[in-house]
Amino acid sequence: MGRRAKVGIGVVGAVVVLAGAAAVWGPGLYANWANSNAEAAPAIDTATATPLADPSGLDGRWTAQNGSYAGYRVDEVLRGNHATVTGRTEKVQADVTIAGSAVTAGTVTVDMASIATDQPPRDAYFRSSALRTGDFPTATFQLTAPTALPAGATTVDLAGHLTIHGVTQQVTVHAEVAQTGADALQVVGSVPLTFADYGVVAPSLGFVTVEKSGAVEFSLHLAPEG
Repeated sequence: MGRRAKVGIGVVGAVVVLAGAAAVWGPGLYANWANSNAEAAPAIDTATATPLADPSGLDGRWTAQNGSYAGYRVDEVLRGNHATVTGRTEKVQADVTIAGSAVTAGTVTVDMASIATDQPPRDAYFRSSALRTGDFPTATFQLTAPTALPAGATTVDLAGHLTIHGVTQQVTVHAEVAQTGADALQVVGSVPLTFADYGVVAPSLGFVTVEKSGAVEFSLHLAPEG
């Protein structure tokens, strides 16, 4: 069986399963169920976090650790009922350089094929038809300008290139940053985006449509390399 035939069967399966759930529960109940399963927005771990006390002592290369994740947040509309859907993956790589109380370089790479929601059929559709992860397996953010880390800072604006679906756009990420230990940092944020800007057609399955815009979200736990 050819690749296109397999993809087609997978998409049809996704439509049938999601349509069945909506038909059995009704649009309102389905939306409420989906909203209850949406992940909370990324947030700094307030139990351990403190503002950056002495950024000059953070010089070095930092990389992502266990607990880091990235993903997306989109809204679906089912016969006038809105449902928020979140996808997550912990297959995230980050390489950040800090020098002279500033972030001087940084790259974050996300394995798009591993992003999962609460519905495998939906994931199959996003991977095969919307994001085409077979052709574009990763999304990346690359810092394009140094960013100062003032003492006591809790937020930073990170200018860079965001690449999704093979298309690169200039973005500014408004992120929160905190120390979560002597040798640990956490950076969280969200990047709003319009799918068409990245050559992605917002999925429409007839009974349910996805809004034309959404957001990329992330939470990075960083530690010094080595």
